[in-house]
Amino acid sequence: MSGRDVPLAQPRRPAAEASAPRSTRSAARPPVARRPGPLLLRPPLAFRLPHPARSRRAPAPLRLTFRSGPTPPARGPGGAPVVRRAESACGSAETSPSRITRPRPEVGSIRGALVLVLVGLALVACGRRGPLVAPERRLPAAVQDLAVAVEGPAAVLTWTLPTKRVDGSPLKDLARLDVFRREEPGEGPPRPAVASGRGVAGFERVAAVRVEEPAPARVEGGRATVTDAEGIEFGRRYTYVVLSVDARGRMSPPSNRATVAFLAAPRPPEGLRATAGDREVRLAWQPPATLEDGSPVPGPLVYQVFRSDSPDRPATRPLNPEPLTSLSFTDLGVRNDVTYVYTVRALLGPGGPVGRASEAVQATPEDLTPPAAPRNLSAVAAPGAILLAWAAGTEPDLAGYHVYRSTAPGRGYERLTAAPQSEITYQDTAVTKGRTYHYVVTAVDRSRRANESVPSSEASATVR
Repeated sequence: MSGRDVPLAQPRRPAAEASAPRSTRSAARPPVARRPGPLLLRPPLAFRLPHPARSRRAPAPLRLTFRSGPTPPARGPGGAPVVRRAESACGSAETSPSRITRPRPEVGSIRGALVLVLVGLALVACGRRGPLVAPERRLPAAVQDLAVAVEGPAAVLTWTLPTKRVDGSPLKDLARLDVFRREEPGEGPPRPAVASGRGVAGFERVAAVRVEEPAPARVEGGRATVTDAEGIEFGRRYTYVVLSVDARGRMSPPSNRATVAFLAAPRPPEGLRATAGDREVRLAWQPPATLEDGSPVPGPLVYQVFRSDSPDRPATRPLNPEPLTSLSFTDLGVRNDVTYVYTVRALLGPGGPVGRASEAVQATPEDLTPPAAPRNLSAVAAPGAILLAWAAGTEPDLAGYHVYRSTAPGRGYERLTAAPQSEITYQDTAVTKGRTYHYVVTAVDRSRRANESVPSSEASATVR
């Protein structure tokens, strides 16, 4: 820091007082207590702040120097008071003596506060400025795929949860999903949706879904599903929008608008039956007679079939890609020994209102196909025994074999094995010398039914 002394002109005195002798002037005034001279901040008032061009360097320490008490002003040539010019990285400023009379108990506080204010202003002026970020760019991004459909007596909304903010950064604190609805008059296009305050102008909020506890709504696999059944009437048209809210309460722009004509849907199909087979389930049902508003069905209906593996997790997508016009369906995409749950919905034509689901039915497909019969069975007599052998089966679910014996050819066989054996040989020692025995072998699979093949060809031997 450097300072320069600048002389200041002496303050003027009245002409009469200036021309009178000193003694005369003293006598003319009434005696008063002598007052101390003006209080001055003794220069230099010095401070050092980082220059913007040197913002990458470590800032120099701030140095303040001031003294308290009455201080005579500094004087230049001719005895004139001077003012100090303070220079810093932010520029220069001039300070002049301040006429503060004493005694005042709060002079030190005022002086300290004045110094702090000057320093604060200098710090603000010399601060380093960073890039500005518009607040609206930190908002959650708007939902883009909101869809709505009529299902029974309600409107069902679905959409994908946003994962980013408007500026493209990840959205990790999504907290709430607000659903807004407006009734649309006439048949024209829906009016625009404009955010206003904490909602959407002209819309009413019909649902506020907490992401952590969404019930009765559903939030699964990054998708949200909300059912709106309160305050809506058949024959009217409604538009929906969704706002996403983060943990700090910042709301996204309105989503795309989803409009639906709320027409009465068919009632659920009746008499659904499921018949399980080998890797298949056959379904059949009867059409509903009326719509949800009690009016008769206006024409042929189409149907959607739904399948799940648990009554607690209803399916959300139909099995059939295109609606069915028939009253039956065969599901071939199943596995044996697994229980499935089925429901059916009726629609007023493709893309029309979807009715409620029918009563659920369950079916468990079973393996009904037995293995092939063993081949090349042979029987060889030995002292006190008969030895059997045959060719191994090739089925992947083969569990083993059963051996049967009879004393009469072609009939009266009794099973000798308590459980299926995996070996392809058998030794029968419970025989009588000189007697002839007749044998057949069957194959068994691993299904729950333990399907058994037809008997093999017969083989006979006489005990020696």
